[in-house]
Order: sequence, then structure tokens, then C-alpha cells
Amino acid sequence: MAPENIRRAYTRHKHRAGGDWHARVSVGGSVVVEDDDERAVRGYSVQKLALASALLAKADRGELDLGRRVRLGPSDVIGGSGVYHLQPVHGDELTVAGVLTALLLVSDNTAVRLCGRLVPGPEVNEILASLGLTRTRVEPTAADPARFLLGATTARETHDLLARLAAGALLSPASTAFMLGVLRAPAGYHDGVRRDLRGPDRARVATKHGADRDATGAARHEAGIVFSPAGAPAAVYALFADALGTAADYGPTHPAVRAHAALGRILLESC
Repeated sequence: MAPENIRRAYTRHKHRAGGDWHARVSVGGSVVVEDDDERAVRGYSVQKLALASALLAKADRGELDLGRRVRLGPSDVIGGSGVYHLQPVHGDELTVAGVLTALLLVSDNTAVRLCGRLVPGPEVNEILASLGLTRTRVEPTAADPARFLLGATTARETHDLLARLAAGALLSPASTAFMLGVLRAPAGYHDGVRRDLRGPDRARVATKHGADRDATGAARHEAGIVFSPAGAPAAVYALFADALGTAADYGPTHPAVRAHAALGRILLESC
């Protein structure tokens, strides 16, 4: 699909969904959508891409063992997305690899706290800076550096993080394969870009979503990579939308999520 057709489709679906959009999309290494992509926004759970990258970068340096075990206690557990809060009792011994899998696959919020026990917020930010990310940061709390909010990013930096990940220029080959394998797994998020794709085509998409609400309205974000049938990274997208209506709808019927689904079909066809 020609770049101008992708741009027109993005503009059309963006206007249908409403809200404020901040996006960057590239196909074949060429940017086809560049829309207010340097504005700092709360990344919500899309920010877990950066958090996982920081921990894996530390592992690549030999400073964090993915087989290290961390104990999940009741004080670590928080609600929202994920699976750990569904357990009636806690006391699990989890590997770092298992924590990162839960963080990326089911967007587990408790996994964020466990990551903070492994790598405190200030160190996460130092690692992100060392990876060349200048505006993507977590927000450590004053009382406990191991507790942090997921913080802010930009569509451009999130896009570029994923582009470098896909190219093998962000992490080691083993860490790259691990992270992309989780993001492409069939047990992951399917309400957005992957929603209207056939099963085999869904496996061609590595994606991470984030959804929340604040005083301005709803936020529905999604970022990921589309691979060609031959397995090469072909398109990268970072779609951030906030100040949206329908704040209570966290499902596939939300207008912005419908827009992600429509754009997913278009991006797949372009690859």
C-alpha cells in the first residue's frame, strides 16, 4: 500500500475516534505517519516495553540473572491488569524471566513492582539513558525508589525503541528473541491492531497496549512491529491517543481501539 494511502487511512480513523493523537509509523524503514510524535505523554502500560528493555539490558551486561528468583509477597500485589492479583494466596518464587513474561504478555501491574525490587527506578532511568532514550522515564517515588510510576514517553521514542529492537540494535540476540517472542505470543493482547487478523497473521505482529483514564478523558495506546511473511520486520507503529471519550470502555468496542484494528489490517497489507 502506498504511503499516502496509509496516511489518509490514519487521518480518517483518527478523526472518527476523536481525542488527541500522537503517532509515528514507518514501513520498510520510511516514516509514513508523523503526527505530534514528540509530545511527552503518559505511556501507561506501553511503558512496560521500556521497563523490560532496561532489565534485559542489565541482564545483557551480566548484572542481572534471568534465572534469579524473587518472592511474590502480599505487599507486592496490586490490581488492574495481570494475573497475580487473582490468586487468593501469595508466596510464589518467580524467576526474573517469568516476571518479564507476565509484564509483557498480560501487562501485569504486580510485575512492575517486582521489577522495581530488582532494579530501582533511578537505575531504570540511568539504563534508559544509556540506551539512548532521552525522554522515556519512570517516576520513582520519594519514599521508596523501588516503587515507581511508569512515567512518560513520546511516540517517536517508543517507535524508535521498537525499530532498534526489531533490527537487533537495542539488546543482545538472546534478549531480543525473548522479548519479541513474548510480544508475538498468541496469549497476548488481541483487541487492537491484531483484532481483525487471521490467526497466522496475528503471529506476525508483536504488540503492547496501554489503557487508562485521567481528568482529560480516556487514553488508548498501542505500539508494535509487523513482520513480513518471511519473518523480517516490515513496519513499526506507535499509536498514542488521549483525551478520548468512552472512558469506561476498555474493550475492543472503544472507538480508538477500533481505529487500531482498522490500521492493523492496513499495515499488514502493506507488508
